[in-house]
Amino acid sequence: MAKFNPSKLFLFFLPLLISLLSAAAAAAVRRHPLDPLSPDEFDLIRSLITDSLPNPSTTNVTFQYVALADPNKQSLLSWHSNPKTPPPPRRAAATVRYNSATHEILIDLGKKAIISNRVYSGPAYAPFTFEEQFAAAALPPSHPPFAAAMKKRGLKMEEVVCACFSVGWFGEKRKQKRTVKVQCYYLDGSVNLYMRLVEGVTVTVDLDQMKIIGFRDRYEAPIPKADGTDYRESMLKPPFLPPLNGIKMVQPEGPSFRVNGHSISWSNWKLHVGFDERAGPIISLASIYDIEKQKHRQVLYRAFISELFVPYMDLTQEWSYRTFFDSGEYGFGQCAVPLEPLRDCPENAVFMDTYMAAGDGRPVKMPNTFCIFERHAGDIMWRHTEGTIPNRVVRETRPEVSLVVRMVAAVGNYDYIVDWEFKQSGSIIANVGLTGLLEVRASKYTHSDQIKEEVYGALISENTIGVRHDHFLIYHLDLDIDGGLNSFVKSNLRTVRPPTPDSPRKSYWTVVSETARTEADARIKFGSQAAELAVVNPNRRTRLGNPVGYRLIPKSAAGPLMSVDDYPQIRAAFTNYDVWVTPYNNSEKWASGPYTDQSRGDDTLATWSLRNREIEEKDIVMWYTMGFHHVPCQEDFPLMPTLSSGFELRPTNFFESNPVLKVTPSRPFNRSICPL
Repeated sequence: MAKFNPSKLFLFFLPLLISLLSAAAAAAVRRHPLDPLSPDEFDLIRSLITDSLPNPSTTNVTFQYVALADPNKQSLLSWHSNPKTPPPPRRAAATVRYNSATHEILIDLGKKAIISNRVYSGPAYAPFTFEEQFAAAALPPSHPPFAAAMKKRGLKMEEVVCACFSVGWFGEKRKQKRTVKVQCYYLDGSVNLYMRLVEGVTVTVDLDQMKIIGFRDRYEAPIPKADGTDYRESMLKPPFLPPLNGIKMVQPEGPSFRVNGHSISWSNWKLHVGFDERAGPIISLASIYDIEKQKHRQVLYRAFISELFVPYMDLTQEWSYRTFFDSGEYGFGQCAVPLEPLRDCPENAVFMDTYMAAGDGRPVKMPNTFCIFERHAGDIMWRHTEGTIPNRVVRETRPEVSLVVRMVAAVGNYDYIVDWEFKQSGSIIANVGLTGLLEVRASKYTHSDQIKEEVYGALISENTIGVRHDHFLIYHLDLDIDGGLNSFVKSNLRTVRPPTPDSPRKSYWTVVSETARTEADARIKFGSQAAELAVVNPNRRTRLGNPVGYRLIPKSAAGPLMSVDDYPQIRAAFTNYDVWVTPYNNSEKWASGPYTDQSRGDDTLATWSLRNREIEEKDIVMWYTMGFHHVPCQEDFPLMPTLSSGFELRPTNFFESNPVLKVTPSRPFNRSICPL
């Protein structure tokens, strides 16, 4: 009998072991081409850029924006339809600032090499980093004139906190320094700093030099009292609203959706959820399964919030510049906050972390950036009760269940709740909730009867003016209906007279459809006439001959009220229309332009569209602007309840019939599986 030799057995299995380990390693590094940048990739980007500097140890580098560079669309779609084909190269785009210059750097992550390094020479600047905002806000207490102003007001310096504000652009011809205004607040008994403004004092900071270059103490106003401003649960005092009985959301068999990295599959939907520090959530490659055609059909290539414009309507020196672009100046995604289980998201939610680059380029983990959950809100998907048939009642009803992807961004005083909701019927619903704290101006007034002048807002508490303002969110919606080339159709609803005089009716309405040929044809202002707007694929038709499509259904409409020659409106001219349609262009992502801080409105969606390019049967992008006019009221004090709006992308002749007629209701809950 041969003697057992362990070393020979090990050598026999060694090739197989190496093969298995190699396959496991390959699977570990294999990423979806649209997955957000990983910590290792952020480290690689930082290393490549710092090592490329002439004097790495002495050059101060600020990483202002680092993101996954958009892959070639056709290459990505080819890979998506056949994952055996090579994926497009994975690249990163970094906007960094050193030696008082803004550099645009493109990096090949696979080859670990810098492809290009271009200096941007325009008048505007990239988004602020948190680090430079905090550094600028920390400067005033050590500035003697500021300290004197606080002492004059009888304020304790240790209770003073400050925040940074972009300065805007108001017709200056020469390029301005990269500066911010610093406004300060007084705590002393409350964490609700925005309700306790130190009015009349403004500090200007040069961000490149990180020093104060301007100070003004123009006037004094009473600081609103701290009493009644705190919103923390532990600090609230009776009386309270009566408590509600608890609600428990239980799915004993787990959620119906599956998460693989950043790819999600649920019911008849497949989609990818990405993250960008400027845009926040990015929904990509959304397709829906058609049970009749027995295949997934493409609906949406990519969708995200391109910009959020918040202009205030106060013309005083301390306020007139406050016309903020929350994505392009502050980074909407950068402002994402961790979602709190059971309060921000229901019990059945699954959470997803993301990463972003700090100002020094190092990766920063952002826990619980997204939550994904099935919404069981008690809504009805469809129903009918038929009582016309003699001696018989027919009743059928189906409960509505949908999938929600949620993120919350806290941009200064406001919290924005961003939801993307997917329904089994094929609808995609985008919703934004506004909550948080108002920007208020300290005032001498304690009663509305005292006000005899324009104060640019409403008295919402003693010595507290809630300043009137707007919120405009513009969505980049790259619909690819059934793939291929799409068109934009406006179906006008027109009142007409009967064709013959013998009708008992005097009027009816009909539909007159127009297909937009160029960008100018597709600029839409709501309210002028009733119309339905749809993106269709004219080369894909139903059995009845209708082109397949999706239509846009807004929940509300609010357009800009500033004049078109007002400088903030020139910068935000993308709000001049509710809907725009442009041909797909990889470089046209940001409606306010690639650089927004101190921008001049010369590189925006509105200027791109002036080329009036052809859009009929093209790869097109629809842009939708959702607006809020906010007239503050006392219910907004000290913290405002959520105000929501949104829109729906709804199938229109996309399916042959009702796609949820044969929906399978959820299985009944078995209490024995999960006893109370």
